Amino acid sequence: MNIVIFNHKPVYLDYQATTPLDERVLAAMLPYFGEHFGNAASRNHLYGWSAAAAIDVARSQIATAIGADPLDIIFTSGATEANNLAIKGIAEAHLSKGQHIITVQTEHRSILEPCRYLEQLGFTITYLPVKEDGLLSTGQLQAAIRPDTILVSVMVANNEIGVLQPITEIAQICRQQQIVFHTDAAQGVGKIPIDVQSCPVDLLSITGHKVYGPKGIGALYLRPTIRLAPQIVGGGQERGLRAGTLPTAQIVGLGQAIELARQEQATESQRLLVLRNNLWQQLQQISDIYLNGDATQRLPDNLNVSFGGVSTNELLRKLQPIVALAAGSACSSGQASHVLKAIGRSPNLASLRFSLGKFTTAADIDQVAGAVQQAVKNLRDQ
Repeated sequence: MNIVIFNHKPVYLDYQATTPLDERVLAAMLPYFGEHFGNAASRNHLYGWSAAAAIDVARSQIATAIGADPLDIIFTSGATEANNLAIKGIAEAHLSKGQHIITVQTEHRSILEPCRYLEQLGFTITYLPVKEDGLLSTGQLQAAIRPDTILVSVMVANNEIGVLQPITEIAQICRQQQIVFHTDAAQGVGKIPIDVQSCPVDLLSITGHKVYGPKGIGALYLRPTIRLAPQIVGGGQERGLRAGTLPTAQIVGLGQAIELARQEQATESQRLLVLRNNLWQQLQQISDIYLNGDATQRLPDNLNVSFGGVSTNELLRKLQPIVALAAGSACSSGQASHVLKAIGRSPNLASLRFSLGKFTTAADIDQVAGAVQQAVKNLRDQ
């Protein structure tokens, strides 16, 4: 096994792919790898009680962050599993009502692939287009609703271009039509305010590693009036909706990470917004450059841009020693971006996603902006 050792680490601007574990989160987790190792399902002794109590705290921390009741939080292995549980679980539980589902062309693949799977079973899926700014037209959504529509799934924030969909309006449309509404909030929780009471979503997916928590843990918020068919069975955990021994340390980490994100959200979002805008201002010194996604209705930590006259792979190779970033989603590396295609961006343009985080500094932004300017110039001069 080869271990890669870096003498000089590049600036990390790929926080939408994953985030480093916050030291405070690690400190909260450590006791549950050793001293408090019990199984929360062991209800007859102290070790089990200790684990169950820690999980209850984490469940409350997550619920508080989104305005939910702790009993409505179902732990999963991450947002991908939460999305699968939501989509397949609703499809199976509501089969007698209808077999039509609505989603969006720019959704994460953990939404699109379960939908394609359901198409093979006879379901009809409507994949709504987006406008050039990446935003969904709620008028098109309303027009797509049919008597047999059982589910609408639209993400809070796009994982590539960072646009924020009009989730509250979509949720209200679904509520009026008595259609279940699910949202993938993996990129939104901890970055923007989310309240499941004022925004009446029925299911909401969360993951830990986007908010400086551990990988391999997530959650699904489930409104108590919604019927859901389990996709993993065999132990009865999580109200019978997701079987498997609960990973106490990871759950504690998820709860702590989301609690810290909730406390620091307002100040950190403003700091990142200033840095992001500074980066965009400097990059605009490059000619033939295009912003991908709406300029204002987007995450404060995201900047996705395209450049003419260079290729994505060449540009990434030039920048690799200086900055770690992505051309699109980390979950679909090596594939053409279905998101950029949906907004009409030419595949002949080089596209980069800059995603900032809590360890990004003003000096990092200046260094990266200068490096991109020089790399684009050098490639165009060849």
